[in-house]
Amino acid sequence: MNMINKNELTYRFATTEDIDILVSTRMDILIDMLKLDQSTDMSKLASVTRPYYERALTDGTQLAVLVFNGDKFVGAGAVCLYEVMPTFYNISGKRGYIMNMYTCPEYRGQGIATKTVDMLVNKCKELGYTHITLSATDMGQPVYEKYGFKKMDDQMIYKVVD
Repeated sequence: MNMINKNELTYRFATTEDIDILVSTRMDILIDMLKLDQSTDMSKLASVTRPYYERALTDGTQLAVLVFNGDKFVGAGAVCLYEVMPTFYNISGKRGYIMNMYTCPEYRGQGIATKTVDMLVNKCKELGYTHITLSATDMGQPVYEKYGFKKMDDQMIYKVVD
């Protein structure tokens, strides 16, 4: 692990000009998270991810944070923003889903993910989103728990198409 000067890190919200790095990072995250071989062909997924980012970054349904050490990309995180029918417990119906959290291995354990989550959560609060969920990897779970996320046991999923 490289000990870094945190003052040398820059954190910023992505724009449509960052789509290349967002798509590339998403493919790298999936290869890493799913433990795929580095030679796995991700071109089909990348080709549908690009238009997603073009739409979502433009209409505001996704916010992404990019982290750099000088010119070197070192981390990222995103939140998908959506609305459900208002409920007793979420009167606004506004929800966020944090995903695509990633820190380059040599930069892990230095607070990059925590600061990225903080930026995403604060932006959600600013925009009136009252509930934020995520799916945590074993490595990420302690970061999110320390931040204040709680485990949920009441969710189920049905796949319409496999």
